[in-house]
Amino acid sequence: MKILLINKYLYPKGGAETYTLKLGEYLSGAGHEVEYFGMYDKNNVVHNSAEQYTQNMDFHDSGAEKFLYPFRIIYSFQARKKLRKVLENFQPDIVHMNNINYQLTPSIIDEIKKHGTPIVQTVHDLQMLCPNHLMFDLYKKTPCEKCLNGSKINCIKGKCIHYSRIKSIIGAVEAWLYAIKGTYKKVDKYICPSRFLESKLLEKKRLGEYIYKGKTVSIHNYIELPKFDFEHTKKNYVLFFGRLSEEKGVDIFIEACKSLPNIMFKVAGIGPMENVCKGIPNVEFVGFKTGKELHKLIAEALFSIYPSIWYENCPLSILESESFGTPVICTPLGGMPELVENGRTGIILEEISSKALTEATSTLYNDRELCEKMSKFCEEKRTQMTTLDEYGRQIEEIYSEIIKK
Repeated sequence: MKILLINKYLYPKGGAETYTLKLGEYLSGAGHEVEYFGMYDKNNVVHNSAEQYTQNMDFHDSGAEKFLYPFRIIYSFQARKKLRKVLENFQPDIVHMNNINYQLTPSIIDEIKKHGTPIVQTVHDLQMLCPNHLMFDLYKKTPCEKCLNGSKINCIKGKCIHYSRIKSIIGAVEAWLYAIKGTYKKVDKYICPSRFLESKLLEKKRLGEYIYKGKTVSIHNYIELPKFDFEHTKKNYVLFFGRLSEEKGVDIFIEACKSLPNIMFKVAGIGPMENVCKGIPNVEFVGFKTGKELHKLIAEALFSIYPSIWYENCPLSILESESFGTPVICTPLGGMPELVENGRTGIILEEISSKALTEATSTLYNDRELCEKMSKFCEEKRTQMTTLDEYGRQIEEIYSEIIKK
């Protein structure tokens, strides 16, 4: 097959990028011809033979160019034009979209369909359901579903995008435009990394019609499993690792840390709430870690904490933690309960609060026998996790099925 993978960034930047690049490696290794389309960047590690990419958009840019961004992030004529040349040159059998928001925009769906090429998209976030992509109320600090089947005016009223009225208007206009055009109905198959996300897509209606009915499939993300010696000694600390932002539950995590001064916590990550994690006697902030350093940090923790207060999709951090024999405490939101077996590979909180987190952390920390049992269950679960090869074969089957149709 000739497969065109689309993602706005074409270098390892985040989860969607890692997913795209690793999937591309698998598909190439399986004998398929793979090319890529996205935004130009000097860090790009993949390409297309037509050498066509969209202009790099830096939202921190201070130049006059930034004043055009509000128009480009709603509908990109440039992305359509550049992609047209790639499609004409490469003639793919199928296009697989990933993260296309802002820099590429769903305008490219119109161009792909104009060429009669089938499309699949892996749904990495909640963009098709919510203008701020989070389904999260910035003021109440709780999940929000007002725009799921309601008016996008809710986004403007709540200043849901970065607390900004202007940005929220732009986001609402974008959502309204593609709803009116019926753009998302043109995609042949949506790959959902969690059953939770699939269920939310299937709830979405427009004019009484369920937009995504018959168009979804749920497959948990793959995980790469580096070699690991499970005889490695667990150390006397509890770990939080990931992006340090509001929706990740950093506030309730820090409150729990302060309530448990006799427990040592380590925090690994970067984000707007870094400073909140510093200067606390029993919290060691170790910064951003990757590769072997991160793996060692996870493997040696007694357990990890994932206290997100928004609808997580299929967080790789939980899979990584369990794969290293490290149990997880998480909240009951989004796709997280699909990944943690309550009482076996971790604890799913019954309520979202610092009190509940404090109690669960204290219980697990002080019951080393339970902690040890959960660690063993995590080791067993490692052997059942979906590898890249297994995941890739499932994706190939989806491609073949859609192409035949």
